[in-house]
Amino acid sequence: MSEDRGEKRPRPRGRKPRRKVCDFCVSKIEYIDYKDVNRLRRYINERGKILPRRMTGNCAKHQRQLGEAIKRARAIALLPYTVD
Repeated sequence: MSEDRGEKRPRPRGRKPRRKVCDFCVSKIEYIDYKDVNRLRRYINERGKILPRRMTGNCAKHQRQLGEAIKRARAIALLPYTVD
């Protein structure tokens, strides 16, 4: 049993997952509008949290703008802070 702990099995190597591309860059959207609620809803989860960049695939610039737009929309009650 002690012999099994020392051995490490090589992990199977598969393809690396392809990097997601930023939807805003592809659509050539310069400014993310906080009033565009339908677009903003795609970037929050079912509990109302902003999805991280690794899940959305947005670039850093647009992820920052997205966070600001969602927070503005929440402040004027276009989006909920939390979902009950």
